[in-house]
Amino acid sequence: MPQYKGTTFLRPLAEGRTNVEVGAFTYYDDRDETEDFFDRNVLHHFDFIGDRLHIGPFCALAYGVQIHMNGGTHAMDGFSTFPFNIFANGWETGFDPATWQAVHKGDTVIGADVWIGTEAKLMPGVTIGAGAIIAAHSVVTRDVAPYAVVAGNPAREVKRRFDQPTIEALLDIAWWHWPVEKISRNLNAIRGADLDALKSAD
Repeated sequence: MPQYKGTTFLRPLAEGRTNVEVGAFTYYDDRDETEDFFDRNVLHHFDFIGDRLHIGPFCALAYGVQIHMNGGTHAMDGFSTFPFNIFANGWETGFDPATWQAVHKGDTVIGADVWIGTEAKLMPGVTIGAGAIIAAHSVVTRDVAPYAVVAGNPAREVKRRFDQPTIEALLDIAWWHWPVEKISRNLNAIRGADLDALKSAD
């Protein structure tokens, strides 16, 4: 946006990265205007680890959000968590990679239409459901249900944005998968609170 260059769409920045997938219109509030989100805000994400980062469409990520991936984990089965093996010079001898792989949490998945507040942190392998809100400065260590609001360290569910039947209907409608033309025609229904109007969108 000409009036605020810090609004940075993430999908173009993810092009060429084999371990990242970003949906349309998802943006980051990059007030530093550096456009290096995947190097500065996604930490310890290495191709050789094999974990992937999936970010859905229409997500809003506030300034300072950090997404921690599995490359930063340490083996925890022994008495020390120090990664002796990475310094070589004989310290790698006897290291069992299985002890390291055992603490990997898998892919990190952020669903559609998720709002992540300022300087929130996501730990490896979490899944954030569609429509969820992550409060500023939260540390997310476990999965977040669709349309849940979480806050704190560790982040805990504060409430659900809607009752369960409404959440199920919204997930079934999945407006974020509609063609852009249909979204544009039905903006009032999408940003409104009338479920019948959204169901009858054409």
